[in-house]
Amino acid sequence: MIYLFIFFVVLCVVFSLFINLHPAFGGNPSKEQKEVYEKLDNYVKGKFVNQVPTKLDMSLSDYFSLMKESITGGKDRNPAGQVSVSEIDWNKIKSEEDSLTWFGHSAFLLSIDNKKILVDPMLGKVASPVSFAGSKRYSEDMLHIIDRMPPIDAVFITHDHYDHLDYPSIRKLKDKIGHFFVPYGVSAHLIRWGVEKEKITEFNWWDETEFLGLTVAFTPSKHFSGRGPFNRDTTLWGGWVILGKDTRFYTSGDGGYDAHFKEIGKKYGPFDITLIEGGQYDRRWSWVHMTPEQAVQADLDVNGKIMMLIHWGAFTLAYHGWTEPIERALIEAKKAERNLIAPKIGETARLTGELSVPVSSWWKM
Repeated sequence: MIYLFIFFVVLCVVFSLFINLHPAFGGNPSKEQKEVYEKLDNYVKGKFVNQVPTKLDMSLSDYFSLMKESITGGKDRNPAGQVSVSEIDWNKIKSEEDSLTWFGHSAFLLSIDNKKILVDPMLGKVASPVSFAGSKRYSEDMLHIIDRMPPIDAVFITHDHYDHLDYPSIRKLKDKIGHFFVPYGVSAHLIRWGVEKEKITEFNWWDETEFLGLTVAFTPSKHFSGRGPFNRDTTLWGGWVILGKDTRFYTSGDGGYDAHFKEIGKKYGPFDITLIEGGQYDRRWSWVHMTPEQAVQADLDVNGKIMMLIHWGAFTLAYHGWTEPIERALIEAKKAERNLIAPKIGETARLTGELSVPVSSWWKM
């Protein structure tokens, strides 16, 4: 028995050292940062909290069903083959025209008022701190496209989960980024990865600033955060509003459906383009992610003119078919008479003039 105890202790020590030493797990907010956060309404007992009280509340049967589905697998959870990426039109991206280029999941390159902005640039091959575990990207590793990107004025991060904040991507990007806009606490990760503190601005919900002529605001979402077993909710989460001369842009980040969407619409809408998550849903975590139907309703709430569904097309993180989110969203958008576009991964959509991207059903392989 004593040997089992010693083995368990050693295993715990090794696990703890691995988490503390491996840079992909990021950093932790400093004492000074925590002192600032303690004055906030959405920070309670060392943790950030949602506007509406929420908690992960799964029954024992839910956990057993998760384990079963993890082993047996769901139908069509992954593509039959590698998902192709369109040849990226760098001339279009580098032009002065407002545009949006999707890199799969929740990663985008936004050109607005000739400012080049990356949103949640997760371009690595696996949504995990280690290469040998976690959900693998459906397409080729996309880190190489960073070499061809123009200088990036700013990166906007919605929260610190691995499928949104990627260590290899930030390490490769950091020297060509002008500034980073992040939720409270996320700067600790970036600083550990070599980003200069002076290049980072942290936001709380409803914080607003001007950046190179753009109006930038951080908005609430109903979600959670954390990159390890010991730092859940020590950083904040949310969505971003970016307002230019001709284009009003909003991305929801991750989160469940609630009244905050109507608040955002009232304060900042209407939006010319909205990026709404709705691709990794499950009845067992309904508070933390939206269904495609809820995503369409969220677009209605924020008063969007054109919507894109995000959080799909790159990784399998839930138990439904990988194309189910966009197919359900298209059906719901038609019912609600909403304009939903679905560009290919790597395709650039013009945002000036009359935006129209034909739905090609490219995902039907």
